Amino acid sequence: MAEIKTIGIGNDHAAVDMKQEITEYLKELGYQVVNFGTDTAESCDYPEYGAKVGRAVASGQVDAGVLICGTGIGISIAANKIRGIRAAVCSDPVSARLTKEHNNANIIAFGSRIVGIETAKAIVSAWLDADYIGSGRHERRVGQLHALEEE
Repeated sequence: MAEIKTIGIGNDHAAVDMKQEITEYLKELGYQVVNFGTDTAESCDYPEYGAKVGRAVASGQVDAGVLICGTGIGISIAANKIRGIRAAVCSDPVSARLTKEHNNANIIAFGSRIVGIETAKAIVSAWLDADYIGSGRHERRVGQLHALEEE
C-alpha cells in the first residue's frame, strides 16, 4: 500500500461521537480526513456508509478508510462488497497491526459499542503504523483474495 495521506471515515448513527473523536485524532496525527458518514444520531443504514468509504478507497479518492458502527461488523461487510477492498474489524491493536502486515487491509473497522475511545485510537495507530509484509505466504494469500473477486 502506498503512503497513507488521506483517510475516508464513515459511520452510522451509533458512532457519531466516536467518529468525531477519531477524526480529530487523525488530524492531530497529520492526516487529511474526508467524512463519508452521518453527523446525526437519527437512525440510518450502515451499508450506505460502508459502501461510500469502500468506493472512495477503491477509486483512489482516499488512500485508506476507517469505518465505525455499533459493532464494526455490518459496515465492514458492506465495504467488503466493493472490489479491491479488504476491510477488517478489529477490537484490539494487535489484530489491527496484523491485518495490515498479513492481509494488507485498506480499511479498518471497529464498533463504538465494543471498544472505548482510547482503544479505538490504539487500533487506528497500530494499523496506520504497520506495513504490509508482502512476500511469501502473505502475498500469495492476498493474491488468492483478489482471485476470489474475479469469480
